[in-house]
Amino acid sequence: MAHAPSAAADLVLIGGGHSHALLLRRWGQRPAPAARLTLVTPHTVAEYSGMLPGHVAGLYDRREIEIDLARLAHRAGARLILDRATGLDLRGRRVMLAGGAPLAFDLASVDIGVEAGAGDVPGLADHGLPVKPAARFLAGWQRFADTGGGALAIIGGGVAGIEIALAARRRLPNIAITVIEAAPAMLRELSPRARRLVLARARSGRIALVTGRAVARVGPEGLWLRDGGAIPARLVVAATGGQVGGWLGRSGLAMQGDRMRVDATLRSSHPAVFGVGDCAVLAGAPRPQAGVFAVRQAPVLDHNLRAALAGTGRMRAYRPQRDWLRLIAAGGDAVADKWGIALGGPWVWRWKDRIDRRFMAMLSDPPRRRKPGGISRAP
Repeated sequence: MAHAPSAAADLVLIGGGHSHALLLRRWGQRPAPAARLTLVTPHTVAEYSGMLPGHVAGLYDRREIEIDLARLAHRAGARLILDRATGLDLRGRRVMLAGGAPLAFDLASVDIGVEAGAGDVPGLADHGLPVKPAARFLAGWQRFADTGGGALAIIGGGVAGIEIALAARRRLPNIAITVIEAAPAMLRELSPRARRLVLARARSGRIALVTGRAVARVGPEGLWLRDGGAIPARLVVAATGGQVGGWLGRSGLAMQGDRMRVDATLRSSHPAVFGVGDCAVLAGAPRPQAGVFAVRQAPVLDHNLRAALAGTGRMRAYRPQRDWLRLIAAGGDAVADKWGIALGGPWVWRWKDRIDRRFMAMLSDPPRRRKPGGISRAP
């Protein structure tokens, strides 16, 4: 039988992903009086992934794409601990922190996102710039753009890599841009028509597309391919998918690959730990890493955490969409893809912009609470 938290339960949110940001907003609207809420995250803000390509393109300033986690926590009455989780003690129900003492919990939820891994490519960790975590990527991109750019190489021909290439083309119209994909085709996650529309935009933007050729190593002057070719680059961006931090895999939770496995209620293999966002995978219904799922998970997570805190009540099941709207940014242009139907044009960008701005406005003006929590920083 699952452990029922005490009347003064501690609920700890580990990570500042989109699901947790939305949960904090909900907590500000309707707090649970019998719980103490804590958010553990190393940063006071989180970058909204949907608007990141627009920032790279110069269409949004940095503040427009930042979710203010400190403000959300304050208005939700949550304590904010600016530190990084490094482990879970499931038996003792403690979160291990990089800079502070372990933090006790009755219930915990993990939403730490992913980081782009260097994989087995020599030199990528030292000379490449991963697209995740976003804060590091944006700092590196800004330095590159501020100094006039130069040749840009992007490893990874999925949506993330192509969006960055198209955004970079708008921001820096005269630089050489190359996208390298080891598989025979790019944008395999899109429908055939959407793939054609996006790749046509890349070609018209003079973006070189290299497929079926794997990267052998990365150095300070560019990258070398396994077949012996070389691509000079002042900046090498890694957009090859994300990996979850190793501490989660060592926590004792059931994993699927490097992601924690959760059931339909978003509960992990331990009854006191839930998981959402890119770091979690739904058993029996895996989905790719995409913000749309994190947004849909938030109300289910909110309901189920309240039910677990109360020790009574029926939990809801999260049912991910079989298909979902993909809006691929193309540097002021965009392509929409769903149900095999794809449309593109500036009007799609305006549609995407309205959706993204509405989402950010909702998070930037949450309702107030009378008793805000405090902020603790790691020493």
